Amino acid sequence: MHSDDKEILENFRNEATKNKAFNLLIRKYQKRVYWLIRKMVIDHDDANDVSQEVFVRVWYHLEEFRQESGLFTWIYRIATNECLAFLRKKKRRFFIPIHDVEGELSHKINEGNHFTGDEIQKKLQLAILKLPEKQRLVFNMKYFEEITYEEMSEILGTSAGALKASYHHAVQKIQAAVTLEERF
Repeated sequence: MHSDDKEILENFRNEATKNKAFNLLIRKYQKRVYWLIRKMVIDHDDANDVSQEVFVRVWYHLEEFRQESGLFTWIYRIATNECLAFLRKKKRRFFIPIHDVEGELSHKINEGNHFTGDEIQKKLQLAILKLPEKQRLVFNMKYFEEITYEEMSEILGTSAGALKASYHHAVQKIQAAVTLEERF
């Protein structure tokens, strides 16, 4: 664990410096957490809401953090779980199947004013949306965040081999989707 993470944790456990330590933690990890979530939920406002919920959970459970993994790994696990829970809630709340949620998110990429990518990035994001949740998560973690399979294994509680297979399948599906779209 980085020395500044240790310092944040020590200061968080001291009532006099708890708030300052938490503010440092947020400043250090907020952007990375936001983009992890944003890549999964697409919508800026939803990503902000889920990010806020992640840091609320971190606040309430940071004293229980046992330092068996890195602090960011622990926060990433919370963010991943919150993100998946949000997507499941969204499906249940609107009584819509997953492909309709994908359609809604695709619409946000195509029409949204928060997507600033070029046409290639848009094609990539639309292809990623078609992946099953776990493959999408693994692809985002590996491709965009450059997280190792060992770190992913710790975060997701899955073997590195299974994660490599998920990533491989995701890449194949994305290549097929982008190639198919280029033909039309």
